[in-house]
Formats: sequence, C-alpha cells, structure tokens
Amino acid sequence: MHDDLIARAEAWLAEDPDQETRDELARLIEAGDVKELSARFSGTLQFGTAGLRGELGAGPLRMNRSVVIRAAAGLAAYLKKNGRTGGLVVIGYDARHRSADFARDTAAVMTGAGLRAAVLPRPLPTPVLAFAIRHLGAVAGVEVTASHNPPRDNGYKVYLGDGSQIVPPADAEIAAEIDAIASLNDVPRPEAGWDTLDESVLDAYLARTDAVLAAGSPRTARTVYTAMHGVGKDVLLAAFARAGFPEPVLVAEQAEPDPDFPTVAFPNPEEPGAMDLAFAQARTTGPDLVIANDPDADRCAVAVRDGEDWRMLRGDEVGALLGAHLVRRGATGVFAESIVSSSLLGRIAEKAGLPYEETLTGFKWIARVDGLRYGYEEALGYCVDPEGVRDKDGITAALLITELASQLKEEGRTLLDLLDDLAVEHGLHATDQLSVRVQDLSLIAAAMRRLREQPPTELAGLAVVRAEDLSQGTDRLPPTDGLRYALEGARVIVRPSGTEPKLKCYLEVVVPVPDHTALPSARTHATELLDAIKRDLSAAAGI
Repeated sequence: MHDDLIARAEAWLAEDPDQETRDELARLIEAGDVKELSARFSGTLQFGTAGLRGELGAGPLRMNRSVVIRAAAGLAAYLKKNGRTGGLVVIGYDARHRSADFARDTAAVMTGAGLRAAVLPRPLPTPVLAFAIRHLGAVAGVEVTASHNPPRDNGYKVYLGDGSQIVPPADAEIAAEIDAIASLNDVPRPEAGWDTLDESVLDAYLARTDAVLAAGSPRTARTVYTAMHGVGKDVLLAAFARAGFPEPVLVAEQAEPDPDFPTVAFPNPEEPGAMDLAFAQARTTGPDLVIANDPDADRCAVAVRDGEDWRMLRGDEVGALLGAHLVRRGATGVFAESIVSSSLLGRIAEKAGLPYEETLTGFKWIARVDGLRYGYEEALGYCVDPEGVRDKDGITAALLITELASQLKEEGRTLLDLLDDLAVEHGLHATDQLSVRVQDLSLIAAAMRRLREQPPTELAGLAVVRAEDLSQGTDRLPPTDGLRYALEGARVIVRPSGTEPKLKCYLEVVVPVPDHTALPSARTHATELLDAIKRDLSAAAGI
C-alpha cells in the first residue's frame, strides 16, 4: 500500500505543470508522509452538479492546476461530442487564491481543443459570467469560485449554453470524459489564442440591471454595504449609481478583494460574526438597511434595524418580501423556490393568481422552471431577472430590495412592517435550520440511515402526517438524497449539504395570526415550536 501510494504520488508529480504544487508534493514524498499523501491520493475530487469544490493543494483530491486542466479537457470533450465544436466558452473568475491561474488554464485547454474561449476582463461577480453566456451566445461557461467557502478552498462551476448550471445527466457525462483522460500530456495547451473580453460585457450587464426596477420608483433608501472581501463592490456601486440610489456607505475593512478573508471566520453573511463590522458601521451611520454580498456576489444578505439594534433577515424573509414587491408591481409569470425554502412564497403566488413551482435545492433547478419570473432559495439566493441572468444574482437582488425599502420609506413604513402584514395575511411562516458540521462524513450517512430505518412519528408533540424519502423521487421531483416530513402546522426536510461537510435540517412552522396584536404571542409560540422540533429531530437522527 505504502509503495503504491508513493508511486501514484510520483506519477502525479511527473505531470504537474505547477511549480508550487510540485514543490509541496515533493516535500511530502521525501518525508514519506503517508497520512497526508493518503488524504490527497485515496480518490479524486468528484465532478458533480456543483462542478468541483475543494481545498487548494497538490493531488487528485485537492483543487490545483492539474485537476482543473483535466476538468476543462473533460468539459471540452463533452461539448465536442454534443456537436459544439468551434463554439464559444466564456470563463469568469473571482479573487481567490489561484482563480486567475485556473481561468487561464481553462482558456488554454478550450483553445487547444478547437473551441473558442473568452475570459472576463478581471475578477467579477458570478452573475456577470452567467449573463455573459447568453449575451455572447456561448455554448458553455465556467466560473472559477468557491463562493463563500473558507479561504483555503477554490472551485469550478460549469454552465451550459442556456445560461444555467449543469444538472444530471450532463454532470455524469462530463465526469466520464474527465475520467477518460489518461495523461495531462495528452491535453494540448497553447500559450495564446483566446480572447480577453473588454468592459463592454460588464456595461451590457449593468444596462440590464436597470430593468429590474420600476420606472419612476422612489430611490431614497440609504444603505451600508459590505463586499465581504469579495468581488462585488465595484459592480454594485456602479449599479446603484446608475439607478440613482444614494451611494452606499462601505464597510471599509471588507470592501476590497482579499483571498485570505482576514476579518471573518467564514466569508458567508449567514455565519455568526460575519456581519459584525457591517452592523458597527450601521450603528454609526444609521442607514435604512444593510446589504452584504458573499465573495462572488451571487448571494445577497439584508439586515434591518429591529428595536435598538440591527438584525439580519432570513433568506426566507427576503424571499417573501421580494415576491410580495413584484406582485404589487404587477409581475406575471411563474414564481419558484426550492423545497427547503419557506412555503410563504407559494401562499403569496396563490393569492395573486400566479403559477408556482417547487424544485430541488440549487439554482440549477430553479433557473430551469418554464416561464420563470422570480425564483429564490433560503440560502440568500434570488433570481429577479431570469431573462438576463438564469442564476442567483446578489447585485440585482440588492437593487430590488432597496427599491422596496425606498417605497416603504415614502409610506413611513419599513421592511419589518411589510413582513408583519404578510404574517397576518398568510399566517406567520417561521423558519430555522439545524446544521451539523462534521469532520467524519460517515456520521452524516449514519444519521440519514437511522432516520430512514426509524422515522419519527412526532416532533415537538406534532404528529408526522406524511414522511417521504426523496431518494425515491416524487411525481414533481427527481430523486435526491433527502427526507421530508409533513407535520400538523410544520414541515421538516433533512439532507446532506452538496458543497460542505454538513447535515442540514430545514424547519418551518406556520402559526395563524388573527390580527397585528396577536403577532408577539405567535412569534413566541413559533420559536418554542422550532426549538422543540430541533431538539426532537437531533435525538431522532442521533446527532
């Protein structure tokens, strides 16, 4: 085993085109570090519907130039096999460590394979890449990003020519082409021959952002904005200036791209502490709302003043607010969300007489809904301009929520007032998550197995009226590894995360609210129910 491991590492080293990872791997081989070599060579980073995502470093289970070149070559082979020879592939990248290198390698591989490649002019938000695919008539797009993962990670996200992320069976077909590459030496990588796009693609995206706002709508809400050390700042400021909003006050410590994300443990607005600097800035400047993007700016977080301090709205609250705003503006078309998001959007759509769809988790599914007008998922992802960007877009979502805040401000009201109205109209839809991060992935599989073999019959004293194993698929959904429980007045979904070593449980309770005076007691009751469901679900799953 030891000799075989060293042999595989040496074979990888012989082909590695990158001096940094070559040196790293040579040191491990020389030291005979079996534990670390095993961690890198006991398999390969699997290419799936999220593309690739993993820790930077040498070896097939890490993100590095060798892995990226193979992925690009597999994608090129897939495109040619599907009649796309000579087509254009657009490549975008964020400001993480090695992102620019991975983008350049991808462009070289596409060019060497006889496809045309064009790289965005600099690190830009993921939605600009998603926009550019359709704008330029590309056959595919690649975004080099690990979104809101820790600083040591990077990733590789693949879109096809419809402008949305890959779904099965394309992922498995691309993975098979990647596996078929015997040697990196078989992959032609010319030094030149691809285009670097100019600012016109960004100008076209920004021109499109105007379309999400209503002509003549109020533009008075004042914002504090953090880019979370990512690539959102310049594009968001340009979009806000075009729209005529007051210039956002920046959280200076997090405004510029920094791949080390020095002020946050995780560069994800949902993580505890990530918004602390933004809240400190808000206490000083007293804006109407706080807006945050994640590092690749495809997500948008919103915080509001609540009593004496600031609190972040849940993705489900923002999702409902944007849906209600679009209804009020007379939007037509399908409203859609993932199954783990709050059912409140369905109530809003139903009352407005609009069609409504639920999809599996992930924007790759939401973006594919026929006739989509608006889609969101609870993890701070919103698609408010599906004709322009068939993916979540943290820039246009920020514009739309700021328009809503401006409109309410003119009426002497706030986003929280509108949330109260929606609770009285449709019932208080309170959501929460039980999220368990593990070092050992077998713990997640064990929890799922335990729940399948011994499903709970009640949670928080509420009877489970229906238990569904989503791995079997339903009449509306393809199979996925998940469990869904319908309770009397509540809903629970349990699934392993697709991008992180986490088991995620999504909880929702719906409490009827007769009038505004009943809201405080309804909130207290909802919180108690959610806490009890969490406790009982933890026990049932053994986590």
